[in-house]
Amino acid sequence: MENHNVDCQSAEKVIREVRELLHSLERERKQIVRRICTIKQTMVGLASLYGEEIFDEQLLELVGRKTNKRRSGLTKTCRMVLIQAGRPLSAREVCNQIMSQQPVLLLSHKDPMATVNTLLSRLVEYGEARAATDESGRRTWQWATASEPPLVQAADVH
Repeated sequence: MENHNVDCQSAEKVIREVRELLHSLERERKQIVRRICTIKQTMVGLASLYGEEIFDEQLLELVGRKTNKRRSGLTKTCRMVLIQAGRPLSAREVCNQIMSQQPVLLLSHKDPMATVNTLLSRLVEYGEARAATDESGRRTWQWATASEPPLVQAADVH
């Protein structure tokens, strides 16, 4: 019986250590994602000011601005809409931007608004976007930067 208690205590210790490690890695991941987001936002700003021709193909691809024959993903496009907006947007505004820029991305979705809402909520979970409520009570999303704390925690977004 005593062996069983020792085994349980050892297992509990390992579980505590693994939990702490996982929490630590999650915090690090959020910090890294925020840093990447800030750098991408800076690069998008530079591309807007000076033109994308100042960047090589590899850098454009890293920033998500490379124009190629391959379709850009919907999540990546949501990111770019938020980055370029520079202000909080409703899901409808994000959806409208996508429809005007790359309508083919939404054609296969039964409910494009629901899809965009889901993707925006995921970007909040990843620490890439911030969610808030505007003065009329509508949810809005804005690209997060490293210097800004999230407006609400991911768990607060319904």
